[in-house]
Amino acid sequence: MDVQNGRTTMNTVSRRRSRRMDLRTTPEEREVIERAVAATGTDLTEFVVSHAYDAACRVLADRDRFELDAAALEAWEAVNAGPARELPGLAKLMERRSPFSE
Repeated sequence: MDVQNGRTTMNTVSRRRSRRMDLRTTPEEREVIERAVAATGTDLTEFVVSHAYDAACRVLADRDRFELDAAALEAWEAVNAGPARELPGLAKLMERRSPFSE
């Protein structure tokens, strides 16, 4: 993976694509995609795979890992170093007898 201009892209030079993916489009979707392919000077496979991969990385970013720059990490650590908030409602709930206990 390469990160360029804030985007994650696949390094296709070192990867051999061996799995096929079929998809259906409307004529309008296909036309727009083909125009974008022509505008970027790439081929259809490279365009679709790289953009689908980028979108997948964005969707999974907050589910797979949590990355912060130095300033954000310092702020995060400051928040976590502080005392926990008092939550009276939660404390009261935890004092109640469990409905699952005998």
